[in-house]
Amino acid sequence: MSDFLSELWLVIKKRIEEKPQGSYTAEIVKRGLPFAARKFGEESVELIVASLSEPRDSVIYEAADVIYHLMVLLALRGVDWAEVIKELERRSRAKSGAGGNS
Repeated sequence: MSDFLSELWLVIKKRIEEKPQGSYTAEIVKRGLPFAARKFGEESVELIVASLSEPRDSVIYEAADVIYHLMVLLALRGVDWAEVIKELERRSRAKSGAGGNS
């Protein structure tokens, strides 16, 4: 799998720090954590709707929006993308059983 998500994470972090004019990420930061959380929620709902009733390309488009907005939200909360990957890896290695996470 590509390292594109890692690259995207670095771009998001840089835009949060530098807040360049015209940056959508910087605009989200300016509007604050509650706005970022709402945007993530909105995009998640759009993905749900697309997955139930829209063509495959719409699902892909909305999934990309969800991933981007998730990354922005995590960055604003001070959660590193690597921590999320580490948690997924931990879950993958864990023995499955009653009460498993996947």
